[in-house]
Order: sequence, then structure tokens, then C-alpha cells
Amino acid sequence: MPRKIVLITGASRGLGRNTAEHLAARGIDIIGTYHSKADEAQAVLERLQQAGANAAMLQLDVSDSSSFAGFAERLGETLRSQFGRERFDFLVNNAGIGLNVPFIETSEAQFDQLLNIQLKGPFFLTQRMLPLLVDGGRIVNISSGLARFSLPGYAAYAAMKGAMEVLTRYQAKELGARGIRVNILAPGAIETDFGGGVVRDNPQVNDFIAGNTALGRVGLPDDIGAAIALLLEEGNGWITGQRLEVSGGMFL
Repeated sequence: MPRKIVLITGASRGLGRNTAEHLAARGIDIIGTYHSKADEAQAVLERLQQAGANAAMLQLDVSDSSSFAGFAERLGETLRSQFGRERFDFLVNNAGIGLNVPFIETSEAQFDQLLNIQLKGPFFLTQRMLPLLVDGGRIVNISSGLARFSLPGYAAYAAMKGAMEVLTRYQAKELGARGIRVNILAPGAIETDFGGGVVRDNPQVNDFIAGNTALGRVGLPDDIGAAIALLLEEGNGWITGQRLEVSGGMFL
């Protein structure tokens, strides 16, 4: 059987990179996107190739929906020329940024930036990718534990993630006729450079989260990459329209 191909947005760093590495280790070929740091993307590409994956990295600004038609053309050409395929199998809408600003201080510009990256981007990118996604394919969107529990400073960010959870259910319903499964994964607090690395680098924040998590520690990138890989495994095709929180039992 031909190897499966996954498209992962924001694959040059953080959870996207970790997910790419987990999937490559499972024999899945990778097409990742990066925003601006081509050197980081190249380093990830080389690691994926060393792991035995056929891999490519393409530039994409998920906040600019006007660029998606051109991206689809480049993706189609990459599929044909490098992978010998017309379509890919899995889409992971991972790219995103963090924002920790009190509700009363959140500016319209900050709100619009989050809207474009966290909601409008994956909405219209997924729409544009559907002709290139195989029937029976799978889509994994990314939410946050902050859509379930509330911490001051994350009103705008969590609102976008809550909208993505609703969108996921509608996508699962409307794309089910093509056999496409759509689920959303909600990480808890993870030790990455996300949001300036505050969870990883601030001992007080790290201790607070660990003390409010059933498993007694902060999450690691491997916890999330492995969970996304789980949703894409062959035996899990009867799961769709679901929210899976991967937080170690944070704020139960």
C-alpha cells in the first residue's frame, strides 16, 4: 500500500514539529508548513528525512486567506512531483499563536490577528484543501483546555478555540458523506516556546499547573504529538466530531 501523507500547518516548531516527528516514526510522509523561519523548517525537514519519511516544507501564512489558492497550487505540484500523488490523506490544522492579555485590555488589532490565525485561517484553508484531501481522509483541529476552564488573560484566544470546537462538529457532519473524519484535540498547558515559553520557563507557573493537574506535572510536546498520531491511526476510524482533551487531568 502507498504510504499515507499528512499536511501539518506550523510544522517547523513546537507541537507541529513534534507531531510531524511522531507521524514520520509511524511511516507517514510529511508535508509541513512554516511561516517565516526557513532555517528552522529546513532543520525539521532534514530530521524527518533521516527518520525515513518523504518530506517537504512549504511556506504559508495562515492569517492571509487570500494566499490559500496559490498555496493549493504549490501543494498540488509538490504532491505530483515529489510524492507521485494527486491527493493527501490527513490534515492537521496546528498553526497558531498565543495571547495573554486581560479582556478589558485586548485591542481590536489583537482580536483580529487571533481571529485570522486561529479561526478564519483554518476555516478557509480546510475549505481550500478539500479537493486535495482523499475521501475517507481525516482532519484534526487544535483547541485548548482554555475552552473548558477559564484563566484570566485568555478571553480572546479561548473564544477562538471554542469556535473551532463548534466548527469541528459541523465539519464532521457535513464531510461525513465523503467518509472524512474530523476531530479536535485540546492540549492543556505544555512546555514549549508557545506564548513566550511561560509554561516551560517560569517555575511559578509550572508549579501552579502541575499542582492543579491530576497526573502531577505539566504536559510535554510528546504527550500531544502522540495523541494526534493516535487519532490518525487505522483502528480509530469510527471517531468523528469529538473533542479530545489531552491535559493530564488539568483542573478536573
